[in-house]
Amino acid sequence: MLDNWQSGEDISGRLIKAVVHACQTEPALNAWFDAETMTRCVHSNVNIGIAVDSSHGLYVPVLRNANEYDQAGIRQWLNETVQGIRARRIGREQLQHATITLSNFGAIAGIFATPVVTPPQVAIVGAGRIIEKVIMKDGQAVGVKALPLSITFDHRACTGGEAARFVKVLVEHLQQG
Repeated sequence: MLDNWQSGEDISGRLIKAVVHACQTEPALNAWFDAETMTRCVHSNVNIGIAVDSSHGLYVPVLRNANEYDQAGIRQWLNETVQGIRARRIGREQLQHATITLSNFGAIAGIFATPVVTPPQVAIVGAGRIIEKVIMKDGQAVGVKALPLSITFDHRACTGGEAARFVKVLVEHLQQG
C-alpha cells in the first residue's frame, strides 16, 4: 500500500532506493552466480540495471554505486540516461556490470510479469502499474493504492528464504512515507 507516499512521488526513484535498501539488508540477491564453479559472489556495492524501453529496443543501463545516490541524483541520472538512449549516445560500458536489475514495466502497462534474470546476476525486480484495490481495514472495505511487484531469482544461487526476506524489506521500504 502506498498510503504514505506524497502526491507526485518519483516512482522510479522510490523503487531504486527500495531495491538498494533491500540489497543492503538481504545482500544474497545483489550477487553474481558462476554456473561453471557453482559459486555465488555477493557484492557490497549495488549496481542496478534499469530496463529502459525505446524505439531502438530495450536498453539496460547500469546505475553504478546506486547506494551512494540520493533521490535527486537518481532522477538526474535517469533523465540524462534516457536522453542518451533516445539520442543513441549510450556506450557499451554503461550497459555492463549490473548486480541486480529493475524493470518498471508498469510505466507502460501491466500489473504482473515474469521478468527474466540476466546472468551472471541472480535476481530481477519487476514493478507493475499502480492499481487501486480494496482491503479490509477495521472491518470496513477501503480503497488503497498498491504497487504490484514481481521478482525472479536463480534458485541455484539464492534460497527461497533469502528471496522472501528481500521482498519483505523491499515492500516495507516502499510503504514508508
